[in-house]
Amino acid sequence: MNKYPLWKYALLLIIIILGLIYGAPNLFGEDPAVQVTATSKAPMDDKVEQNIKDTLKTQNLPYKSFEQLDPKSILIRFPSAEVQLRAKDVLKATLGEDYTVALNLAARTPAWLDAFGAKPMKLGLDLRGGVHFLLAIDVDSLIESRLNGDRRGIGDEMRSERIRYADLAKYGDNQILLKLRNSNDLQKATSIIAQRFPDLQAEAKQGEANTLILTMTPTATLNAQNYAVAQTTTILRNRINELGVAEPVVQRQGADRISVDLPGVQDTARAKQILGGTATLEFHLADVTNDPREALDGNVPAGAKLYKYDGMPYLLKDRVILSGTSITDANSTIAEDGRPAVNIRLGGGGEAMFYRITRDNVGKPLGIVYVETKLDSKLVDGKVVYTPRKTEKVIMIANIKSALPSNFQITGISDPKEARDLALMLRAGALPAPISIIEESTVGPSLGKENISKGVDSVVIGFVLIILFMAVYYRLFGLIANLALVLDLILLVALLSVIGATLTLPGIAAIVLTVGMAVDANVLIFERIREELRNGMPPQASIQAGYERALSTIIDSNVTTLIAAIAMFAIGTGAVKGFATTLTLGLITSMYSTVVGTRALVNLIYGRRSVKHLSIGIKVDKK
Repeated sequence: MNKYPLWKYALLLIIIILGLIYGAPNLFGEDPAVQVTATSKAPMDDKVEQNIKDTLKTQNLPYKSFEQLDPKSILIRFPSAEVQLRAKDVLKATLGEDYTVALNLAARTPAWLDAFGAKPMKLGLDLRGGVHFLLAIDVDSLIESRLNGDRRGIGDEMRSERIRYADLAKYGDNQILLKLRNSNDLQKATSIIAQRFPDLQAEAKQGEANTLILTMTPTATLNAQNYAVAQTTTILRNRINELGVAEPVVQRQGADRISVDLPGVQDTARAKQILGGTATLEFHLADVTNDPREALDGNVPAGAKLYKYDGMPYLLKDRVILSGTSITDANSTIAEDGRPAVNIRLGGGGEAMFYRITRDNVGKPLGIVYVETKLDSKLVDGKVVYTPRKTEKVIMIANIKSALPSNFQITGISDPKEARDLALMLRAGALPAPISIIEESTVGPSLGKENISKGVDSVVIGFVLIILFMAVYYRLFGLIANLALVLDLILLVALLSVIGATLTLPGIAAIVLTVGMAVDANVLIFERIREELRNGMPPQASIQAGYERALSTIIDSNVTTLIAAIAMFAIGTGAVKGFATTLTLGLITSMYSTVVGTRALVNLIYGRRSVKHLSIGIKVDKK
């Protein structure tokens, strides 16, 4: 009775050691740092490193150390976040676009812990400081844009099939009205719409003959909403790279909102400028009447512009025959010949003109140009000044095989990766729908530190009060429970560190809550043991009965809390999801430390010997 085999003690010891190893990095803290990475063509040698050091010295920016992360990247540690932010701007202006300069936090973890892959927990915005935005996506505008494109496409199809219609117009909020001349044309139009516009469902208008009301199907509406959110999220992540933010958090929140957390950023004006930055696509016909090799000498013909694609010169006409705002979707697929291709859907306007121009230029090359406005930084009188710069890059040159309608396919692509990259570039231009900032907040570095201090204080104060209560009320058993609480905290911090969880103030609240729940479980066990002792049961049997009979109550209590935590994780966002994650892991560690940890210590102290009295805070008279 009340004996553990040696392997159970060995397993518990191994778990404790692993918990200490993977939880320990959180004790050493982090240094504000800047990571400088060279592009594939730019060098990262002693000359560049010396240039960085001289620049920092000239601008009176002290640093703690330089570290070579890899042949193309170095990490510079700074004494404070303020110096880090200034250094990032200065280095970005000095090094230019051949180098990526990003804010970072470098852990002060010792090398021997690094060897185990141990990393500290990430800190959330409320603990580190930074900028938070909540963006709303105008999905209705996207749906309206798609319906306008479908309306123009239907008109083109009706004309090409020689189907005469009396009216084709917007109807209601998100519907299209199509009125035909006779029942025969009605049948033909219904068939064409079903085949070529599968996202629309057609219904006869009550009270009007030969009239259809076209509405986007619920599936198509949901897909459009999901596409808008997913694509906007991707574009925002790409734009945030311009800010050089370490560990940004861009995630969906609800049906049509996106939460953006930018740790370490304090310049909200520039953050807004980047998030709302402009990038788009332009389709140009190639100039086939002039030789692009002659234009390399500077003799570019009027009405054309010289570009390079795959190392070859190309002349593209100045006229934009289609812009990126017309593209509502693009995805990679496999064509009928089994080769990779990209499906493109138009709907933002200009489709009719695009159709006519491609019809008249079948067999000629068509170029797709990615246009983006970036912010260049320069040092002017010791201050960083940002100026906009327009960049243009050809991402595709293809021959026009036929007139291109509102839905067409780019073929002749060599491999699936190229198709996926092209689809990504086609989607990553202008935002698919307008966005607006509906919530904005800034947490300063000093407030973040204050939040950390208060959070740690709350855990420590709660922990100390619990320890004192348990030690006074339950004596030796209380001390055993206190050791289990320490184990619970170590294992929880270790687990959060291993999975790379982000610690926030709600997460700290969840830690305090799980510590309280662990105490509650110990109280249930100890009170059960007390009850058995009062009923005259021997000490060893009381221990056995106390743990066994309290176990079902503890499991029920934790399972109900776990269900609530899973529900919060499933439907919650941001801080709620972080709270749920910490609470779920805390339930697991508290169950282990309470049921296994305290039992192991109790067995170690009272097992394998005759016991007449238990130090559990009560005296039982011998009968």
